Amino acid sequence: MESAATYESLTSDLYALGVRGGDVLFVQASMRSLGLVVGGAQTVVSALEWAVRSEGLVLMPSFQLIERSQRSACWNRRTSPATTGWLTEYFRCMPGTLRSDHYSHSVAARGCAASEWVEAAVPEGGFSSPWDREPWMKTFGNRSPLYLCYERGAKALMLGVGYESLTFMHLVEVMDWHRRLDSDPCAEYRWLDRVAAGEDWETCGAVHSGLVGRAPSRLFGVRTFVDTLLARVESDASLFKLSPSAESHSVL
Repeated sequence: MESAATYESLTSDLYALGVRGGDVLFVQASMRSLGLVVGGAQTVVSALEWAVRSEGLVLMPSFQLIERSQRSACWNRRTSPATTGWLTEYFRCMPGTLRSDHYSHSVAARGCAASEWVEAAVPEGGFSSPWDREPWMKTFGNRSPLYLCYERGAKALMLGVGYESLTFMHLVEVMDWHRRLDSDPCAEYRWLDRVAAGEDWETCGAVHSGLVGRAPSRLFGVRTFVDTLLARVESDASLFKLSPSAESHSVL
């Protein structure tokens, strides 16, 4: 019979993976991959919050990944459900969780200075992207949670998910696009082959791997990830696709 993960075992697993007090964690997770968990999603969130302590911050995607043409019309910051999994929707609905006002790629936050990460007002500067639409904040603007993860040294925590789910692949794409727009105003947006890019990234030796519950997990610095892949694609564009090969690439 499968043994169940507990609050104590999850906190131990997170520490062994490299999570420390004061960390800012951007968590992308498959609840199912963790296996049986005593107390369910509440236990997972409690373990994450304990791992980063009172001086840390836990962020999760709270994206509204419905048909792109319908996202802005359906968006409600308070009530639109997160479509990124059971754990992220539970996290969004917890009392005290804050959420950014992005009609497509909102981020939910709990912990130290959470409001500083999600309460920025428009207009804002920074990178534009294919998902931007007024009057909402830019998905990767200079006050957006996703860009702040890069700027402020957050860590990406992948619990039982692969690189095809990693949102920061888009930040690499966006920064690459703007770099090329400086010399070519007609430069087209390029889409990473996420699986190939993830395999390439794994070779750099900056990824901490291990089990959290039963979930194969990875922990690494967001800035290191983005800068490493940016340097890689600048000299070799083979990690890009000519166009999205699946709907998941165009909507995530």
